Amino acid sequence: QVQLVESGGGLVQAGGSLRLSCAASGSIFSFNDMGWYRQAPGKQRELVALITTGGSTNYADSVKGRFTISRDNAKNTVYLQMNNLKPEDTGVYYCNAVPHFPNWGQGTQVTVSS
Repeated sequence: QVQLVESGGGLVQAGGSLRLSCAASGSIFSFNDMGWYRQAPGKQRELVALITTGGSTNYADSVKGRFTISRDNAKNTVYLQMNNLKPEDTGVYYCNAVPHFPNWGQGTQVTVSS
């Protein structure tokens, strides 16, 4: 069973930046497309960034041009660089495969103040 541990969240003012990290256990990491998901207060979890095994990326329209996803297969780690943060980016951020594994990590809280 893959274990996912997210980190790097925090409280930041609008316009600021954060870099999230996700460490995944298990040797299957490099064989899966990976994504960052966001769950805003009172809303369903949504996929905001995707990176394929080949390194291609795709983003939700709401974060395009501001977020950058990357991965280091040697470290079984996926990253999310978030720039020009907005209050609507507030939420708990999770990483997981795309499509996702059954289990989720604890997530990391991102709070953007206006």
